Amino acid sequence: METQAALAIPDEDNCMVVYSSSQCPETAQNVIAKCLGLPCHNVRVITRRVGGGFGGKAVRSLPVATACALAAFKLHRPVRMYLDRKTDMIVTGGRHPMKICYSVGFKPDGKITALHIGLFINAGMTKDISLIIPHNFIEALKKYNWGAFSYEAKVCRTNLATKSAMRGPGEVQGSYVAEAIIEHVASTLSADANLVRRKNLHTVESLALFHSECTEDAMGYTLHSICDQVTASENYQHRLEIIQSFNKNNKWKKRGLSFVPIVHKVLSRPTPGKVSILNDGSVAVEVGGIELGQGLWTKVKQMTAFGLGQLCPNRSQELLERIRVIQADTLSNVQGGWTTGSTTSESSCEAVRLACNVLVNRLKPVKEQSQEKQDNVSWDELISKGITC
Repeated sequence: METQAALAIPDEDNCMVVYSSSQCPETAQNVIAKCLGLPCHNVRVITRRVGGGFGGKAVRSLPVATACALAAFKLHRPVRMYLDRKTDMIVTGGRHPMKICYSVGFKPDGKITALHIGLFINAGMTKDISLIIPHNFIEALKKYNWGAFSYEAKVCRTNLATKSAMRGPGEVQGSYVAEAIIEHVASTLSADANLVRRKNLHTVESLALFHSECTEDAMGYTLHSICDQVTASENYQHRLEIIQSFNKNNKWKKRGLSFVPIVHKVLSRPTPGKVSILNDGSVAVEVGGIELGQGLWTKVKQMTAFGLGQLCPNRSQELLERIRVIQADTLSNVQGGWTTGSTTSESSCEAVRLACNVLVNRLKPVKEQSQEKQDNVSWDELISKGITC
């Protein structure tokens, strides 16, 4: 995976152009502007694409980009920096280690009635994104009904490298702890852990009682039905029989079969999008989302072709070849936001769809007028007439 990298180039009028491998060019722009003592419109951050992120290019890209910008600002010449693998691994920090202390109450049938968690988070030398970790941790626990639930979270400053976002920060730890508690309860009762899991899954009713904000769409809560579908499947039952037979015939070797339910709170953040049709009919698209290798540009191109394809039915493939998604630029497409949380591709596509709808509504009258004179109007003819109108 690409290490942290940046290139800073001084520009005229006391401006700075920074090419940064960042999941959030907007934040990089703000930090660099503050460091250099410049207004934000004098700092331009460009991100074409990022060679993998998983959260590591969200905040930890800022020191490299800012250092390059500061050196370029002082020396009045371009400055480029990229980290070697060892330095990158040290600086980026990784996932937050935690110490968990819990007290759980449960009935003889495995039904959990109460849970208290003491959460100690190793943030490293700076807080970075550590303040959101407790929230994400608790969100991951919401797959089970813990009854009377309380927690105490402490973010601990230590003499280690700063910990940062790493693919589901807090959620991975929360889900792991939830399963450890379930396994502990099942082990204490000598019960099947999967039965204990099923007994303690949240229902829509219990969610409404403890987490009312999660029950806006009751029909969309499918955790129970998915678990039932898995355990009732022929493949699951067949594998269970094989495992039981193996365990019966082997004294020192044992096998097991388990399933782990997962919930994820989807957050939708505003993402800008701009679609421009040029004189020759080619299309340039800008979005706030960053291409990290997740296919964001591919989705955006397809959505653009779909949106503009309303003007030329059955020609979306031709349009697709005339669309180009261009790099993220903080002065061209402002307030781009963060490419995190697994929803930026979708919000970028929605922004593009809305922009395409505006263009379609503008061009429809032109197409209708042209069709009165000739049956078929090509895309190039439509754009040419739209420009002259």
